[in-house]
Amino acid sequence: MAKAHRPPDPSPVPSEAARLAEALIFCAPAPITEADLAARLGAGTDVPAVLAEIARAYAPRGITLARSAGGYAFRTAPDLAPALRGGAPEPRRLSRAALETLAIVAYHQPVTRAEIEEIRGVTTSKGSLDLLLETGWVRLRGRRRTPGRPVTYGTTPAFLDHFDLDAVSDLPGLDELKGLGLIEGRLPAGFRVPQPSDGAEADEDPSDDPPGPGGGVPD
Repeated sequence: MAKAHRPPDPSPVPSEAARLAEALIFCAPAPITEADLAARLGAGTDVPAVLAEIARAYAPRGITLARSAGGYAFRTAPDLAPALRGGAPEPRRLSRAALETLAIVAYHQPVTRAEIEEIRGVTTSKGSLDLLLETGWVRLRGRRRTPGRPVTYGTTPAFLDHFDLDAVSDLPGLDELKGLGLIEGRLPAGFRVPQPSDGAEADEDPSDDPPGPGGGVPD
């Protein structure tokens, strides 16, 4: 006699805090931080435990809870990426000059335009920096405490979110870059990958109100 089919056990009922946190993360236009969640969930809420509950619930599904740009957001499961690429719109491609400029800003921030040009060995066009500002991946951090008070540049939370990084310290190091095939051959003695900084440097005055995307590069 055939055994009667038994429906699968129902998923655990989520706590009210997890339900609210799930809705807040889903509706947020950018990764939401633990501090923001704590302010909305109420005093005494164990936010890490709530996030762990949500992560467990989504772990086997097509959408997972991921840490990005210092906060939390829902992302498609990494193993499904190959099946999803076909229907995605073609992203805007950056020129080689813009990509080189973005890499220098990311790894050497805070960095001035003159320092970018010194590292690249060529003059950096205003258009490359304008484009990076318009994408929202680069921002004006402040000004150097040197003659002329040159503007310093750095990356934004949108840059971290786009490249699925939690912080600039998560940028690939030398060994990872070699493993990805981005650095080949014999390197000069003492070559190293710089460690970027999100905080204000001793010789830098942070900007109180940096222009947003499209604000243009100061002359």
